[in-house]
Amino acid sequence: MSTSITTTTTTTAATATATSPLSAAVSVGGARVHYDVHVGAASSRPALLLVHGTGSGGAVVNWGRTAGRFTPARTVVTPDLSGADRTVDDGGALTVEGLAAQVAAVIEDAGGGPVDLLGFSMGAPVAAAVAALRPELVGRLILVAGWAYTEGDEYLRNLFTLWERLGEHDPAGFGRSVTMTGFSRGFLNAIGREGVEALVPNMPPTPGTLRHVALDLGVDVRALLPRITAPTLVVGCALDATVPVENSRELAAAIGGSSYAEIDAGHVVFFEKEDEFVRTVSDFLDA
Repeated sequence: MSTSITTTTTTTAATATATSPLSAAVSVGGARVHYDVHVGAASSRPALLLVHGTGSGGAVVNWGRTAGRFTPARTVVTPDLSGADRTVDDGGALTVEGLAAQVAAVIEDAGGGPVDLLGFSMGAPVAAAVAALRPELVGRLILVAGWAYTEGDEYLRNLFTLWERLGEHDPAGFGRSVTMTGFSRGFLNAIGREGVEALVPNMPPTPGTLRHVALDLGVDVRALLPRITAPTLVVGCALDATVPVENSRELAAAIGGSSYAEIDAGHVVFFEKEDEFVRTVSDFLDA
């Protein structure tokens, strides 16, 4: 069992700090998958790998301000999956299993695992697939604002279809739709018009982002969920308008022995309720 992170591929820095992580990349099929290692305090705890959600900004946009909250206790690894700007591939269609293989390759390249694995939004079904298909690589599993399948859920299917069409025909409208559903009404009103307008361009409908949206439309990991044996925490967001909280409750019910926590926040919970999010995750990992 490896609890330290040692890169074995090309890196851009000899050491990492909270503001300057060590960067590396690993080849997986036709992709060159970029990842960062945020070196934490030396301890016997496994590394924590954070899997980002939809959007070509990848790990930097999702975890740029949150990864450092965990480094006092452990090393944090943040990969950029295909579709993210810093990972290069052939531009083809994405699958949950293909992205899960990328996560598994990063775990092996960065020290071998097992790691504690957290997936947010699109990253939740990907992380669930890793835990089901490569159980030896996962110590504890956390699924945040995730879902098990899209087909048959008319809300999700229509939302992601709307994103595809806005991305093609109305990029500004895409940004507003993503902002409106990504954050709760109370949060948006609290940050005011200037804050909201700053969020709108945060996830542009780049080709990589739209590859992620196409993947979102095809998610179905229901057959994999009973195979998960890692201790699992599912975190739902009570005010989530992107992936309504019922989806998280269904995930928890489908994973035997899992725990469930619910935070009174919109989809991007680690922005709205960062302290509560970090505390919920840390309490589960340290139990």
